[in-house]
Formats: sequence, structure tokens, C-alpha cells
Amino acid sequence: MKVIFDRQHILNTTAPLMNVAANRSTVGTTDGILIEAKNPDVCVFTTYDLDKGMRTTVETKVLEEGACIINAQKFIQTMRVMDGDEVTFTVDEQMTAVFVCGKSSHKMIALKAEEFPELPTLKSEHGFSLSEGILRDLLNKTMYAMGVNDQRPVLNGCFFEVEEGHLLLVACDSFKLAKCGRTVAVENNNVDGSDLRYRFILPVKTVNELFKLLSDDSEKIVRILMARRHIIFFIGDLIFFSRLVDGEYIDYDRIIIQQHKIKITVNRDALLAALDRASLITEERVAGSVRSHVKLQIEGDLLKIVAASSAGSTYDELEIEHEGADLVIAFNNRFLIDSVRAADTERISLYLSSALTSVNIKPVDEETCDEDVFMLLPVRMKE
Repeated sequence: MKVIFDRQHILNTTAPLMNVAANRSTVGTTDGILIEAKNPDVCVFTTYDLDKGMRTTVETKVLEEGACIINAQKFIQTMRVMDGDEVTFTVDEQMTAVFVCGKSSHKMIALKAEEFPELPTLKSEHGFSLSEGILRDLLNKTMYAMGVNDQRPVLNGCFFEVEEGHLLLVACDSFKLAKCGRTVAVENNNVDGSDLRYRFILPVKTVNELFKLLSDDSEKIVRILMARRHIIFFIGDLIFFSRLVDGEYIDYDRIIIQQHKIKITVNRDALLAALDRASLITEERVAGSVRSHVKLQIEGDLLKIVAASSAGSTYDELEIEHEGADLVIAFNNRFLIDSVRAADTERISLYLSSALTSVNIKPVDEETCDEDVFMLLPVRMKE
């Protein structure tokens, strides 16, 4: 195998693949990058950690076809330190990989391509296409609420419901829930002409990587193929694929309280600023623990934000529109900040009933965000 790489181009195009290559894996080949040189003049790069993977094809000069596995991090590090625009990469029959750039050369051990883990089939007759920007926006509003190492595996990810003209995302853990839906153009790519209706759960690590890969350009389209246990995303020249979480998602609509007794409406940015000031107290480490609770006191047309610990105290007042009784309730401040930030409109409404029942946070924008709701459980206040 012998190819000539444009060093900077290879660095730019393979950088996203490094996030998928396993680190310190017990399976040595999963922390490698599979390099396949093929005529006419293309190189295919693949990484796969047995749960998710990426593949991209790069135009390059192929002098001799072949394939090998190289440690992904060492490959990138070597390409980065080479001093020149072109790097000649050679792998001999003894699986010795040699990088040559100008008068510099570097050797390392390669593995046979046959040892790379078997990939899932990256083809399917079922799938759909939609806007990258819209998908990224909905992920941004929901992914904070995903479970991490939750005892219920279905919560360790983001739930998708895709239909003709509609996309819904839901994420939930033991304390918070985010639900966002949009009327959006979704192209049906089912070859057999069947109706477009998919319900699936993306693992949390897949969601985090997908968010990094998507652009916020609403004109760009991401094509998605659905397999039995896997999903494949075609994002520009990159193919990103992942297993899906097995199981039925929770009945999230049953969890969300629909009839609250108290409603307040407040400027979102002002509330965020007050909560950020409170975080100076709530996130201060005191005696080895973090005091993360903030108290909201609803009194007439005022919302009082209070936090106190041995490190100090903070107090803020905000003017609000208020319907219902007065209330004092406490929340994990970091969770509350995340929930308020997700409701991305100028004004938001908080729906409450008591100090022990959840709050629903909704953006005041009926045209585009009428389905959005961000639910958060309170914490029990000490007497």
C-alpha cells in the first residue's frame, strides 16, 4: 500500500473520526483507524468503537492499493507534526507503516485490515431526510435532559418520533424532562413507498457526537437511513452510524402535569442572569459538598430568587405576571438553568402547583414552540 496525502486536508477531514475511535479499549483494533486505498485515487477512512462509527472518503494519490489499521491518535499526531504539505504513506508486507515528508520519516506498526471489527450494513431501503439546522436546534433544546448511566437503559438517550411533516424529540432522566416538536419538511425516502413513521432512541454518546457534526444551516440536508438495530447519517461527505437503544420509551405525556394552579411569566434573560448570580453560591464547594439549591419565592407580582450557604448568600427580585396563589419552591440550580436556557424565547411561563410537584417551563411563542415543554422536579426544602 502506498499513497500520497495532502497533509492538511487529511487532518481536516479525519478529525471528526477521532472522537469515535475507542480509547484504551480492550479490543485493540477499535482504537484504530481503518485506511483503505483504492483506485482511482480515493482513500476511505473508518473508525468504529462497536457502538458507533464514522466513515469518510478522501481524494488522494494512490500509487499502490491496499488496506491497514493504524492507531487513530498516533496517526493524527504523526500527520500533525510532519513538516510539509505532502506525506507519503507506505505499508509493507511486514505491516510496517512509514510516513515520509521531505527528509523526515516516521515508522510505526500497522495491523491487518481483516482484523477490523465487522461493520453494520451501511445501506437501507428505509429512511428520511430533513434540515440539519432544525435537527441541531431540537437536539440543543433536549439533550441536556438525557439520562447518563440511568438504571433504565431507554432513558440513556434521546427519543425520536418522525412522521410526514413533523419531528418530535424527548429526553428525560429522574429529575428533568425536555419535549420539543416542530412542523418541518421531512422527506420520505422509503423505497417501498410505505408511510413515514419512525420511533427510536439514540444513545447519549451518539447524540453528543451528532450534535457536533451537524451545522446550524437550515438549508443543508441530512439524509438518514434506518436499519433494524442501527441508524446511518449522511452529513456532507461524512457517514456517521450508530446502534439504537433497545426498548420502549416511557409514556412521557403521562408524566407531564397538564393542569397547574399557578402561572408566572417572566423575562427569560433576566431570570437566567439571576440564576447565574445564584450559582456563585449554589455551586460553591462547602465541606466537600456542593450546595446546588436555589429558592424561588413567588409573592404577588415579584419573583424572589434566594440562595444561601456558609460561603455567602444572594438575593434577586424580578417583576412577573402572576396568576394563582403565592408559592415558595426550591430547585437544583444547575438543572433549573439548563431548563430555562432551553426555552429559547424572550419571555417564558412557569406553571406550578405546590412545593413538591414539578414545574413546566414553556416558551411564550405559540407559533413555533407550542409543543415545547421543559419539566423539572423540585427539591425538598429543609425547615
